[in-house]
Amino acid sequence: MEISDLSREQLAELLRDFGKRWLAHDGLWFQAIERKFGIDNAIELDIAAWEKFTVIEARRIMEFLGLTSGQGLPALEEALKFRLYALINQQEILRPDDRTLIFRMNKCRVQEARKRKGLEDFACKPVGLVEYSEFAKTIDPRIKTECIACPPDNHPEEFYCGWKFTLEK
Repeated sequence: MEISDLSREQLAELLRDFGKRWLAHDGLWFQAIERKFGIDNAIELDIAAWEKFTVIEARRIMEFLGLTSGQGLPALEEALKFRLYALINQQEILRPDDRTLIFRMNKCRVQEARKRKGLEDFACKPVGLVEYSEFAKTIDPRIKTECIACPPDNHPEEFYCGWKFTLEK
């Protein structure tokens, strides 16, 4: 069987599986670094990796969707739907006004797995600050990113992390 032989439903399932595989690799890489160098160094290295990766991901999504830099929050809204984890996490986008976009990760595979194991939330905020800021800036340099809540912050039950994107004048 070839990928080109797959049905639409099979392709959609394959995309979800690709997302799960990528996330498994990301988690295993992090755990290996944490075991060898400790949590602080693992987070520092994770930030360095995400600082580069999120820009690559944003550019590739923009190319795929035919977006160009500077198209504002509508472009960011579209691009967020095509991130690697978009098919495996439950996310929500709110538009309270034309200059603001709220992104929430309502169900996160990483955090849900930790919850099932009785572990505390993974403190992903330091990585998220770089990841979401750089992703948004790649889409449009005028977009300012603020964290609403992200572990280790307290967060409401309905989402794990929330990000506010504002289009500056």
